[in-house]
Amino acid sequence: MKCPFCGHLEDKVVDSREAKIGDMIRRRRECVKCGRRFTTYERIDEIPYMVVKKDGRREKFERQKILAGLLRACEKRPVPMSKLEQIVNDAEAYVAESPVRERPSAELGELVMNQLRKLDKVAYVRFASVYLDFKDVREFMDELKDLLKSKERTDLLPRKPAATPHGLVQTKPPNVRKVSKPIRS
Repeated sequence: MKCPFCGHLEDKVVDSREAKIGDMIRRRRECVKCGRRFTTYERIDEIPYMVVKKDGRREKFERQKILAGLLRACEKRPVPMSKLEQIVNDAEAYVAESPVRERPSAELGELVMNQLRKLDKVAYVRFASVYLDFKDVREFMDELKDLLKSKERTDLLPRKPAATPHGLVQTKPPNVRKVSKPIRS
C-alpha cells in the first residue's frame, strides 16, 4: 500500500478487524519509512449477476423478484415454501454458472415455469399467464390444452402396485364373476 503521507510503498499491518457490518476488513498500517499510521478498508469486489430483458436492457438479478412472482402464483395453493426457495435457488445457480455472469430473462422464466409446472398446475397457469403475456383468450386456452394433454399422458402410464406396511406388494385379483349353476341331479 502506498503511504498517504510520504508515498513510500512498504508498510506493515499493525491491526486487522472486521468492520461493523461484516462485509469488509479494516486494517491499520504503519509506513516503514516515516512510521506514520493510516487505515485501509478491504472488501470483495462483486460483479453482479445480470438478466438480459426482452428489449435488451440489463438488470441486476434479484432473488426477491422471482420469489415474489412465485408467491403471487402460489397464493392459496398447497405449495410448501421450501419448494419455492428451491426454485429460486436453482434460478440463481443457473445465472451464477454463466461464464459471462448474465442470462436472458426468457431462459430464466422457462426454468422457473418448468419447475412450477411439475409442482402445481394451477400455480403454473397463474405464473405463465403473467410471464408469457398472453395476447388473447385463445393463447391462454392453447396453453391450458397443452397442460391437459400432458396430464392425460401421465395418467395413461401404468401405476406401480401399492406396498403394504410389511413391504409386500398388494395385487388385486382379476375380476371374476361367480356364476351359480343350478345343480342337476
